[in-house]
Amino acid sequence: MTHEFKKIIHEYQHAKDRGNKTVLATVVDLDGSSYRRPGVSMLLLENGKKVGAVSGGCVEKEVVLQAKSVFESNIPKMMTYDGRYRLGCEGILYILLEPFYPNEPFLSSFEICLKKRSSFKLRSYYKKAEVEFKGLGTVVDFGEGNEHPVQHNFDLAFSQKSELQVFEQVMEPCFQLMIVGAEHDAVQLCSMASAAGWEVTIIATPMEEKNIFDFPGAFAFFNRTPDEMDVSSIDEQTALIVMTHSYAKDLKYLLKLKDSNPIYLGLLGPAKRRERLLNDLLEHCPEVAHTFFDKIHGPAGLNIGAETPQEIAIAILAEILSVTRNKKPMMLKDKAGGIHS
Repeated sequence: MTHEFKKIIHEYQHAKDRGNKTVLATVVDLDGSSYRRPGVSMLLLENGKKVGAVSGGCVEKEVVLQAKSVFESNIPKMMTYDGRYRLGCEGILYILLEPFYPNEPFLSSFEICLKKRSSFKLRSYYKKAEVEFKGLGTVVDFGEGNEHPVQHNFDLAFSQKSELQVFEQVMEPCFQLMIVGAEHDAVQLCSMASAAGWEVTIIATPMEEKNIFDFPGAFAFFNRTPDEMDVSSIDEQTALIVMTHSYAKDLKYLLKLKDSNPIYLGLLGPAKRRERLLNDLLEHCPEVAHTFFDKIHGPAGLNIGAETPQEIAIAILAEILSVTRNKKPMMLKDKAGGIHS
C-alpha cells in the first residue's frame, strides 16, 4: 500500500500550497469482515476532495461527516462503522481521523526512502471506541531513530503513556514492474499495471524510437541496449517481463539479467521458445544459479483464455500477483474461509 500512501503525501503537498487543511483517515482495527483490511488510508481535503478510499464506497460518506469536527477542532478522533446493519460487509471498522500536517523533515525523509527503495513503518495509537482525544495519532518510523508524526505538536511520549492500542504496519518499497519491450502489448500491460499502483519502467532499444509519452502511466522510460541496462534497482519488490518480440534481443536481455533477483521474471511466447531461450542461456553462461531459473515464468500469465493484448495483460498481472502474494489461483467460490485469509 506504499503507492497509496505516496499519493496521499503528494496530494497533501498540493493541498498545502493551496492553503487547504487535510485530515487522514486510517482503518486501524476490524471486527468481522470488510472490503479492505486495517492499514488502508484516505486523505480528506477541506474543499471536499477525497484521495483514496477505506472501503468499496459504503463507508466514505460517513467518514466525510465525521471528519468535519477534526477540521474544526484539530483534535483527532476515533469513529466506528458497523456494517452489520447496512448493505456492505458484515464487520465493524475502527477508523482513526487525525489532522494531517507532516513537516518538512518528514517529507524529506519520505522522498529519500522512496528513492532508496527502503521500507518504513507506520504506528497508529488508537482506542477501540468512539472518542476524541489528543493522544490519538500516527507516527512514521523511517529507521535509525528517524521518527516523525503526521500531526503538528504531537506528543509521542504522552501517547505511549496513555492506555492506547497500537496498530503497526510495515510499508515495503513500491512494487515495480520492468517491461523489456515497446510493442503494442507492452503499452497495454503498462497501462493496467500503473492503474494498479505499480511503478512501471519501460526498457526499449534505441532503434525503436519510442519515448515515455508512448506509454501512459509509465513511471520511467529508458532507451537502453541489453549491455547498457541498469539492473541495480531490481529487488524482491520487482517483477520483470521480457517481451521484445525478438528472440535475439530476449536472449541478450536474459544474459544481462542472469545475476539479478526479481520476484518474478516472465517470458512472452510458447513453451518451446522458452526452452530454447533457457538452453541458449545455459550454453552462454553455464554457471547461472538455479534460483534464477526458479523466478522464470514462461509462457507468462495464467490460463484464463486470454486472446487480446488487453486480456493477455490481465493474465500476466494476475500471475504476478499470485506469485508475489504466494497464492494458488482459484475461484473464490471454491475457497474455504475468508476472502483475505
